[in-house]
Amino acid sequence: MANIKVLLVDDHKIVRDGIKLMLEPQAGIDVVAEAENGNKVKNLLKNTPVDVIVMDINMPDMNGIATTKLVKDQYPNIKVLALTMSSDDSHIRQMVQAGASGYIMKSAGREELTKAIHEVMEGKHYFSDQATQSIMMDLVKNKGKSSVPDPIHITERELEVLQMIVKEHTNQEIAEKLYISPRTVDAHRRNLLQKTGARNTAGLVKYAFQHGLVNGG
Repeated sequence: MANIKVLLVDDHKIVRDGIKLMLEPQAGIDVVAEAENGNKVKNLLKNTPVDVIVMDINMPDMNGIATTKLVKDQYPNIKVLALTMSSDDSHIRQMVQAGASGYIMKSAGREELTKAIHEVMEGKHYFSDQATQSIMMDLVKNKGKSSVPDPIHITERELEVLQMIVKEHTNQEIAEKLYISPRTVDAHRRNLLQKTGARNTAGLVKYAFQHGLVNGG
């Protein structure tokens, strides 16, 4: 089985170096590139195959939330693991909405970081204990109504694809209308099937109607 290719994104070199030192001895994980901001990520991904991005949230030029949206829009198969010093629930909410598969604190050790990378690579979600604590506090404050989205949150691009599937557009037609490749459309479709638990297109259509995701026009 091929090693997991990891891209480290943080505006502090000392943080990137520290994570690299933690990950390099780990079997099955290769740190293939690093970047200090979202703009660098855009250029890197054009020529560098990546499986998982360990993404800092607070960065100059383009923060982690904006960069995650961009990555999930153009490269839906790449997993994003948010990395931060803050356990602020609004950050967690925004990163999940942007398409991140998990959230880990910068204070995490080697074992937790390695586990988080493997779990998001397997299509699961990973939230550090501190992040989970923050979500639980949010639930208590809101008397059970969490403002944190469901972990199967559908990204804006996936929602666009889903709405076009409902309108019976083919992958090719969706690709042309959204200015993306048919392969990218197929990846979004696979992600939607996985997230919703639907087995086929009919299941996706049913899910869209049940959850009020169908727009007019």
